[in-house]
Amino acid sequence: MEVSLSGWGRYPVQRCRVYRPESLRALKEVVVSGEERSVLARGLGRAYGDAALNEGAGVILQTRRNRFLNFDEAAGVIRCEAGVSLAEILDVFVPRGYFLPVTPGTKFVTLGGAIASDVHGKNHHKDGSISNFVLDFDLLTADGEIVRCTPRENADLFWATVGGMGLTGVILRASLRLVPISSSYLRVDYFKAKNIDEAFEVFEATDEQYQYSVAWIDCLAGGRSLGRSVLMRGNHVPAEALPEKLRGEPLATGKKGKLVVPFDFPSVTLNYVSIRAFNALYYRVSKGAPGAVVHYDPFFYPLDSVLHWNRLYGRRGFLQYQVVLPFETSREGLIALLERLAKDRRSSFLAVLKRFGAEGPGLLSFPRPGYTLALDIPFRDAGLFGFLREMDEWVLRMGGRVYLTKDAELAPEIFEAMYPRLGRFREIKGRIDPENRFSSSLARRLHVVEGVQ
Repeated sequence: MEVSLSGWGRYPVQRCRVYRPESLRALKEVVVSGEERSVLARGLGRAYGDAALNEGAGVILQTRRNRFLNFDEAAGVIRCEAGVSLAEILDVFVPRGYFLPVTPGTKFVTLGGAIASDVHGKNHHKDGSISNFVLDFDLLTADGEIVRCTPRENADLFWATVGGMGLTGVILRASLRLVPISSSYLRVDYFKAKNIDEAFEVFEATDEQYQYSVAWIDCLAGGRSLGRSVLMRGNHVPAEALPEKLRGEPLATGKKGKLVVPFDFPSVTLNYVSIRAFNALYYRVSKGAPGAVVHYDPFFYPLDSVLHWNRLYGRRGFLQYQVVLPFETSREGLIALLERLAKDRRSSFLAVLKRFGAEGPGLLSFPRPGYTLALDIPFRDAGLFGFLREMDEWVLRMGGRVYLTKDAELAPEIFEAMYPRLGRFREIKGRIDPENRFSSSLARRLHVVEGVQ
């Protein structure tokens, strides 16, 4: 069935042929039949640009392959099919006293998608990406074989698949080590930083004290307030340390989203003036209070409570742009990016700043030591692409890189320069998939496979 698909940013929209296999046999048939020039696995569609699109070719929806297969309670290890969502894992295992070891800013992603993006979270400075907790996975390759991959067995394929954007095969099932908790709450310290310099100072002085650390940053404030931020840093709260009113249900799961954006907002709703006003108000009303006890749902997933929130940006949608800059260039680089945003009046009210820890072995994984900034930028006009290309070049000069899971515009030569292990990825991809059966719109745009556009 041919349908129009997009990522969560709703740009670009492309026609793809969609398959929903429920059995392994049916899935293999889609992969090896040759009816499509290429295929790509897709989860819940929360990648932002064209990473989960395959224009004019096959897209395999994994959401019906979402069974839990095994749970080793002593080790805290779950084994499940790749279509299981992080939300489903939380619903089942938080009441049992286990939490995700790493989670992105939405729980509505599949485990397979999380591995393919090697997702990071608010604890990267402590724990790294999700691949640090993936014990193994079974990968369906282009010839219809199933290969078991671990950090020691078929390790080259493991680290090409982790962060490999679905280009090595279809992840069928995986084992993930959870972390034990005795409550579903965190003790969170909030701090209002007057500018980006103060935010950096607080991050560097206190991050080791917190398992989770993140900042909302006002990317439109200027002058001495450039980069003013609200830092949110937290640790899990033991059940015995909860306030009395919460001790009756210490492992409560998150509430289902009740707010819904029922229609596309006019594209002019989120503009420079409205977002600047929102940012100023948010900073003003935010409390720099220590020791707040907060449920995991609003701390990790504040936007998941609003269903279809991407409609706020209108039919044109938006581009999410996330970069990481090494520590030695972070201050100079981020100040330049923020000043350029303000000058071009490119607005974002969803701007997030985090501190990354060590780089993992994933060949195309995004995180590296430094600071990462994520922006949601409304798609007002085609001039946005020229603006982002300028930013790409600046990020490259600063020694940084762009996150592929959220990219919609990166040029192939910039991509190649940002990802120095691309050559090794191409070697493994060429061996395991010589006819390039697994492809995507992003892969062709970036020339991930040389000579394939």
